[in-house]
Amino acid sequence: ELSLLYPMKEHPENPEGPQKKENDMRKLTVIISTLAMVCGAAHAEPLKVYILVGQSNMQGQAKISTAEHMAADPKTKALHDKLIDAEGKAKSFDHIRIAAVTGGKDKDATKSGPLTFGYGKDLATPDVCGPELGFGITMYESLGQPILIIKAAWGGKSLFGDFRPPSAGTLAGAKDTESVGHYYRLMTKHVKRVLADPGKYHPAYKKSEGYQIAGFVWFQGWNDMVSKSIYPNRSKAGGYDAYTSTLVHFIKDVRKEFNTPEMPFVIGVLGVDGPTELYATPRYKGIHQNFRDAMAAPAELPEFKDNVHAVLTEKFWPHDVVAAAKKARTLGEEANEALKAEQKKNPKLVRRAAGQWKNNYAKELREKRMSEAERLAYSGQSNAAFHYLGSMKFYSQAGEAFAQAILDSE
Repeated sequence: ELSLLYPMKEHPENPEGPQKKENDMRKLTVIISTLAMVCGAAHAEPLKVYILVGQSNMQGQAKISTAEHMAADPKTKALHDKLIDAEGKAKSFDHIRIAAVTGGKDKDATKSGPLTFGYGKDLATPDVCGPELGFGITMYESLGQPILIIKAAWGGKSLFGDFRPPSAGTLAGAKDTESVGHYYRLMTKHVKRVLADPGKYHPAYKKSEGYQIAGFVWFQGWNDMVSKSIYPNRSKAGGYDAYTSTLVHFIKDVRKEFNTPEMPFVIGVLGVDGPTELYATPRYKGIHQNFRDAMAAPAELPEFKDNVHAVLTEKFWPHDVVAAAKKARTLGEEANEALKAEQKKNPKLVRRAAGQWKNNYAKELREKRMSEAERLAYSGQSNAAFHYLGSMKFYSQAGEAFAQAILDSE
């Protein structure tokens, strides 16, 4: 085949023929190798790095047990199938690596490796995920190249205090000034530690090509939204303006911290309970909407045009799960009354045995009085409402939207 690419003629009368052929083949090998190196260098790109930061909902609280609910919806079936195999087990992505840090019982816990379940919550629970799964697979499939996710998230943390950026200044009235900005510093320390040796966290990293911090996602908000002392006028328009101001400082500071002045920045706007116009009661409607507006506001500033984006996570709130859970609670109350009646007949039915009896009775009620669709929706919950019901469907869609917002800015 080589002779077709580089024809050579051997002359029996010329004793140098065989030697000439060998030399020519060596030259051809050198040419092919050189071309391969040149082409490879032309297509070589730095390792793409994405930073995900926030509090408990960036940690992620969705159990894999909620995956069936996600698979049942035609709108999310395709994304589900990218994350879960035919046997219902979590897939692992070797080309997508993650290095995460979160709060442990005594000290911060870290974990790294191929992206899969187990990088949610405390990093120790193997069947829990956050938005990193939907984010990672969406980004990888679009780019077609290895990526590294650096995640830093701690539950119950505020922007006004815990993540307070340096340029926002001191926090008025803070009792413990040392704790102000503590988690901002921990976050930057974690990111810099990983980027000091990227090859340790992703085998695709090549020093000659380097890395590029290609996007930052911020998913937080609950502790600020509920703080009456920091935001005393939160029920009024502009009551959360201080959050907007601090977030602007945060965006500028992380860009300066990592020397990425144009780094795409995505704000995951708090969306617990879904769109406020659908709220059944008006009690928190104004407060929640005021806070969401304040979170999204930086994306509208001229100085952040085209590189700061707000994603309204309320779009992914699982309304059917809420309705099913409400019906199941009603049936649970009925089961509790049935237990009291049973205990009158059998006074020895107490403690663990009583709990098991009630659970079995409630399960029977759900099977009899809830439709198949309602039972499926009920299975889509694995945590509290402020953790988006622990819904894999929610977290995966949110992650997908975060990734798409960054891709749209490129």
